[in-house]
Amino acid sequence: MNQPLSPSTFPPGFLWGTAIGSHQSEGNNHASDWWYRETQPDSRIAERCGDAIDSYHRWPEDLDLAAGAGFTDYRFGIEWSRIEPADGQVSRAALAHYRRIVEGAVARGLRPMVTLHHFTLPLWFAAEGGWQRADAEERFLRYVDALAPVLEAGVNRVETINEPNIVACLPQLEQNGGDLSAGLPVPDEKLTQIMIAVHRATVERLRARHPHLEVGWGVSVQDYQAEPGAEAATDAYAEPRDQVFLRAAKGDDFVGVQTYTRGRIDPAGRAVAPDPAAQHTMTGWEFYPHALGGAVRRAARVVGDTPLIVTENGVATADDADRVRYTTGALRSLRAAMDDGADVRGYFHWSLLDNWEWGQWGPTFGLVAVDRTTFARTPKPSLSWLGALAPAKS
Repeated sequence: MNQPLSPSTFPPGFLWGTAIGSHQSEGNNHASDWWYRETQPDSRIAERCGDAIDSYHRWPEDLDLAAGAGFTDYRFGIEWSRIEPADGQVSRAALAHYRRIVEGAVARGLRPMVTLHHFTLPLWFAAEGGWQRADAEERFLRYVDALAPVLEAGVNRVETINEPNIVACLPQLEQNGGDLSAGLPVPDEKLTQIMIAVHRATVERLRARHPHLEVGWGVSVQDYQAEPGAEAATDAYAEPRDQVFLRAAKGDDFVGVQTYTRGRIDPAGRAVAPDPAAQHTMTGWEFYPHALGGAVRRAARVVGDTPLIVTENGVATADDADRVRYTTGALRSLRAAMDDGADVRGYFHWSLLDNWEWGQWGPTFGLVAVDRTTFARTPKPSLSWLGALAPAKS
């Protein structure tokens, strides 16, 4: 599919949004485990989040940018550690803050999707074992219940956990410094089951108390491609890394697919190093736009009738023309997958703004540049280009 992209490329009512992470953009999240780790004298985190890009205070401007460009949907995160900075102590001010963001999005014609957990945890929760705590599910549901004033302010969709398969890998990634040269580690089996149990309990709770919401979660799903003779090995490679998480979403209102690149798998079930002659992004990943279509096709086979939403897709590059080129290829591959039967209901670009990328400031994914001294926002040409492709509202 090589015809030019236009608002008619995707069906009316198709969700057309941008995504942003809370800790990565808000800044000064003092009560979280990540803030604690970043600020230790012997921290292995190279660059601190600090003030981030001050979206905690500048969210109206961020919403104006998204809505003004033509987007119809907005995915953002809520910080559990702000809502419950101490065990059992709920901050009414934090609830009011996030409620204002929801109301602000709705007032601008943006449909809010909120993410309840995006890697960070309250320090008090993490210090006593985090997700390994015997009462982890109970404590998370207590936080979910506290969010009622926010969820009832106009939220349309909830992503319970961002990339649970990466959450289940975090202990290993912390040990190896985040090195992905040999591919994604196999997620911890116990953490995998905990993530699934917490998600299922959260879906049940939200459906019971907020039946208007559409609920799912967002899984990191790369385009795993089999080298000759490696079809069975590739399926075995993908099973613990994402397919078990996709399968756990069956029956949800949607499952989010979050894709950036491909991975090639050899007959021994090992990830093949990216071709050094290929173009690479600022994160070291292969510049491979059509990964989105491949990931969506595989996810659709695994989840069956559960609808898909692309909850993250983008590229780390300093060249905005490359961002447009990458996104054009990704969207064409997505449309082709839909033509072949994949039930995809929306697309969220990562990210609206250049922000802190989990220990480093260098990679820039944003449609909008941010001056880290003044926090001034400067739209890149890709912002208006992508926003103008928004399908007609149904």
